[in-house]
Amino acid sequence: MIYLLEDDDSIRDFVIYTLNSQGMEARGFALPSAFWEAIGEAVPSLVLLDIMLPEEDGLSVLKKLRASARTAKLPVIMLTAKGTEYDKVLGLDGGADDYVAKPFGMMELLSRIRALLRRTEAESGEYRCGILSVDPGRHLVRVQGAEVTLTQKEFEVLCLLLKHRGQVLSREQLIENVWGYAFTGESRTVDVHVRTLRQKLGDAGAYIETVRGYGYKIKTES
Repeated sequence: MIYLLEDDDSIRDFVIYTLNSQGMEARGFALPSAFWEAIGEAVPSLVLLDIMLPEEDGLSVLKKLRASARTAKLPVIMLTAKGTEYDKVLGLDGGADDYVAKPFGMMELLSRIRALLRRTEAESGEYRCGILSVDPGRHLVRVQGAEVTLTQKEFEVLCLLLKHRGQVLSREQLIENVWGYAFTGESRTVDVHVRTLRQKLGDAGAYIETVRGYGYKIKTES
């Protein structure tokens, strides 16, 4: 999930529409108060943050995000009409991960979002795909910020698919890596686990694609 805090209705609606059309679930907020309420309910994967805002400016919002343990490492891209080097330095020194000056092209913004999410994932060891986030070290799975309980095998299947995102893994590969070479059961075991995994993941279950007659993969973001 991506949160956008932007008080310009036309920009906010266009960015949210584009992100959703690219398979990235996103929510927009015109006011910091509404943004903070949403943050209290669920921490997103990334925040797009304007500087010039009502109630409080974006730099103040950024400072609060970095001061909280829940959001200290939350990826943030600043979006602002201010394009001077001084304003850019202020944002980056304040803890922003990237900076895009208005007017910006959506292709550039999408590229920066994907690059930042990949970098954050690599640094943290977590896997993120749209509304799905998985922390292997803490054995945590969240969909839209809500924790999902999986069995050990379901968790291992999910992590393996995410590790090789975009790559098709055969049923035999999944069995060898999750159940082990000594497994003597049927390959249908994989299908059963994937089916229950999809059900438990809800909307995020659609990220697991079936490659007929072969196996499964996690789809890449378009």
